[in-house]
Amino acid sequence: MSITGIILAAVIVGGTGLFIGVFLGIAGKKFAVEVDEREEAILEVLPGNNCGGCGYAGCSGLAAAIVAGEAPVGGCPVGGAPVAAKIGEIMGQEAGEQVRKVAFVKCAGTCEKAQQKYEYYGLNDCIMANMMQGGGAKACSYGCLGEGSCVKACPFDAIHIVDGIAKVDKEACKACGKCVSVCPKKLIELVPYEQKHLVQCSSKDKGKDVMKACSVGCIGCKMCEKVCQFDAVKVIDNIAYIDSSKCTNCGACAEKCPKKIIL
Repeated sequence: MSITGIILAAVIVGGTGLFIGVFLGIAGKKFAVEVDEREEAILEVLPGNNCGGCGYAGCSGLAAAIVAGEAPVGGCPVGGAPVAAKIGEIMGQEAGEQVRKVAFVKCAGTCEKAQQKYEYYGLNDCIMANMMQGGGAKACSYGCLGEGSCVKACPFDAIHIVDGIAKVDKEACKACGKCVSVCPKKLIELVPYEQKHLVQCSSKDKGKDVMKACSVGCIGCKMCEKVCQFDAVKVIDNIAYIDSSKCTNCGACAEKCPKKIIL
């Protein structure tokens, strides 16, 4: 190939590249989507975990939703009150009272306290174990399977399997809700961080059946309900529930519980 041909080819390639670059630059400006400055400011304030605990795909999704008025300024469970206050300043709104929450596992059936129907050999996955005969190896069909699906789902290393059941580290938990959604037994719920008394059981079986399966299960005796002076404890479907909005953390229910499953 002659020198002239090489130069001509280089000019053509260079010219084409220049044209494309100019075209893309003009198109970028013409079709650029303007981003609200508040959205960028909120994104800088958010923790950036992109955990999805807010209900959106990531922090950018939440920031856009807050600016659009589709999400509250306190919509980030990870950031909590401090982040909500900063976002409130950006949006010119009151953040309001932010109640810190943590995940709580409603099961105390450890290896020693809960009976087993059979030995499970398979994947360390609660969803798979739950599909086995009787909803898993535990005699209590409501109990924690202990295969660690919640552990794998937690982006903050705040939950671990200890003695056969899931345990939550309250200080590490950010209430993102990942563990709540992945648990096939629906044993995990988000509760106020300050709530001291919680029922560590979810069995709806009758008392005699509960005692056959687990030595620490709620037997629905209603002793906790009778002793509560604030109408905060109710036994429904053989299991005690504590209303956090009414509970004063007096501890009377915990003291009276014969199975000692109220923390």
